[in-house]
Amino acid sequence: MPSLFEHIEEEQRLTVLHVGPALSETLDFFANYRCRLHFIDLFSELPILASEDTPSLQQQFEELLSIPAGLEFDICLFWDVFNFLTGQAIQAFLAVLRPHLRPDTLAHAFSVHNVNAPQCNHLYGISQMDSIRPGNRAMALPGYAPHSQRQLKETLDCFRFERSVLLPDSRLELLLQARL
Repeated sequence: MPSLFEHIEEEQRLTVLHVGPALSETLDFFANYRCRLHFIDLFSELPILASEDTPSLQQQFEELLSIPAGLEFDICLFWDVFNFLTGQAIQAFLAVLRPHLRPDTLAHAFSVHNVNAPQCNHLYGISQMDSIRPGNRAMALPGYAPHSQRQLKETLDCFRFERSVLLPDSRLELLLQARL
């Protein structure tokens, strides 16, 4: 997590995409920066699937994200959303997000070391630059289908995996940089 912020100047204006609910500790943390926060709680929309009765996955993500034209993100906080999206849904999500990335956009995500790992039921907030504060969700989320790190590398084709750290609970913490 500190790697996301180590190159940020105090007066630099940031644009941040936070995929998940807005938690008070995250709002308090970003109050120390000049930034524009975009909270998009995809978790409340799960499962995100395509069928004959629904718009295409890309259309669904265009509606869910509603990112204004020309807006580019400096930081994307994906948390563990990729564990709840199919490979096709991730590709549709990235097709919508890609025009809003710059070559220096950094991102953070969690993955699993073992695809058979049980669902982690956390909400994530940032309390300090080097401290993520997980909270617990009231209930398990639908659509849990984690991807291996190799599968994610192939699917997240507009990001380069800069660093991955194996955490004590067998999750992987990932630092990503846009690759356009």
